[in-house]
Amino acid sequence: MTSPAQHVAGFSWPVRVYYEDTDSFGVVYYANYFRFLERARTEWLRALGFDQVEMAAGGVGFVVRSVQGEYLKPARFNDALEVRSHIAAVSRAAVDFAQRLYRGDELLFDGTVRVVAIDMAKNRPVSLPPALRARLSPSIPSSSVPTP
Repeated sequence: MTSPAQHVAGFSWPVRVYYEDTDSFGVVYYANYFRFLERARTEWLRALGFDQVEMAAGGVGFVVRSVQGEYLKPARFNDALEVRSHIAAVSRAAVDFAQRLYRGDELLFDGTVRVVAIDMAKNRPVSLPPALRARLSPSIPSSSVPTP
């Protein structure tokens, strides 16, 4: 098993397309691409040592603020796919995940998801937990680091 430190620069998560993921034409239903991306982000945080249930119990949760995606080629029933993720940017309360879905070397979907840390009781943005920011910051491209 890979140590969490090796997951900072990027993360890869395998996805198998099941019948339930497809539409009546056997093609992955468009909204399910975002489910695949969500699973990869959740597993990346877990690999980094962050349990979202524990964080929520401490009052901090994460919500999706925005999504952007480009569907390039269809994925189909029983395809073996891979979500490749990296950090595009980190701000005070948000993380932008750049995520791509591949079938082998073939790019099928290119997306970006902005996730915001919130105070669970007030439902308002809060600063990212310092430990999480510290783990994610080394993977940010220098051109996207916000200046003070």
